[in-house]
Amino acid sequence: MLVSHPVQEDVYKKQRETMVREQIAGRGVSDKAVLNAMRTVKRHMFVPPDLAAEAYNDSPLPIGHGQTISQPYIVAYMTQVIHPKPQMKVLEIGTGSGYQAAVLAEIVKEVYTIEIVPEHGKAAAERLKNLGYANVQVRIGDGYQGWEEHAPYDAIVVTAGAEAVPPPLVEQLKDGGKMVIPVGPQFAMQTLKLIEKKNGKVTTRNLMPVLFVPFTRSEKK
Repeated sequence: MLVSHPVQEDVYKKQRETMVREQIAGRGVSDKAVLNAMRTVKRHMFVPPDLAAEAYNDSPLPIGHGQTISQPYIVAYMTQVIHPKPQMKVLEIGTGSGYQAAVLAEIVKEVYTIEIVPEHGKAAAERLKNLGYANVQVRIGDGYQGWEEHAPYDAIVVTAGAEAVPPPLVEQLKDGGKMVIPVGPQFAMQTLKLIEKKNGKVTTRNLMPVLFVPFTRSEKK
């Protein structure tokens, strides 16, 4: 786990402020809770130690096993899209290093997150615990089926590119809930979609082109 000295922490804090001002607020993210969460979460603690100096750059970074930590703007944008509120329960698919879960945990009541790569899932669970995020539960497994035990969810955030929207996730979304998910072919441009469930009806809206690592399954069915 990366441990920082006080002087380094001050530098990182200034970098976070610059990141929020230029990369996030400067591109239209205006939700105060989201901006505060992005200022608060120590992104350098969620990247490999040798990449800590690049933690607040305007780009995704590799975290091993073919996975990445998403670009800060995308994390903030996807969080704003679900309109997070303090009382909400949110499901995340694709824990990775735990950064998106930490951002959500700064705002909402409960976060349930699923990671298919055991090494990432175990490391993220320990990291989140050590950083004091007691309102996050991590599960290692196939996110396609969601986490039915804790459903329904006020919102679902999917951080991997799916070829199609998984039906179990739509089912586990509460009426009035929102899901943000990248959909498209593997290793090619995808479309970030907002799925909303209202009065039993499901609507889909295209938000922007994105490029995420593929949504992997434990087995194809």
